[in-house]
Amino acid sequence: MTDQFKNELSTQGYNRFIEFSLGGEDYAVPLLMVREVISIPETTPIPKAPKHFVGLMNLRGQVISIVDLKSKLTIKKNEDSPESAVIIVDFDGANIGIIVDSINKVLTFPKSEIQEVADLNSQVKADFIFGIYKKEKGLTVLLDIAKCLDVKDYDVLKALDQAA
Repeated sequence: MTDQFKNELSTQGYNRFIEFSLGGEDYAVPLLMVREVISIPETTPIPKAPKHFVGLMNLRGQVISIVDLKSKLTIKKNEDSPESAVIIVDFDGANIGIIVDSINKVLTFPKSEIQEVADLNSQVKADFIFGIYKKEKGLTVLLDIAKCLDVKDYDVLKALDQAA
């Protein structure tokens, strides 16, 4: 778990996460990392960018990189659930948009309810997952967004933002 990610988790014994869907599965990131949620914006593609990098957008004068999280994590596309939202997250001081299928809800639960990653039937590699939250019906995979967007990606995104 990255240092920034640990700092974003609540120190009061409870965690708050924004839950979203990707390819028919439920995922979540810490709510404190989320700056805002917007509809899919118009983006400017950048030549020779990684496949999962959608492009740059202008959000109230700030240039933000947009990443297709399904493509980055090699999650199969679900044709019944078109991409409909972008979550703007603060990643080490840089705002980055991640495209998701839908925003589900805000989850609040005690830290004790986060389960370790075991043998999970998920489309995401286990090193991107820091835990699992059991709901009444199903599971929510808790993502470490900093690990999802690894250092190589972060360097590319930062260079693109500075160039814009």
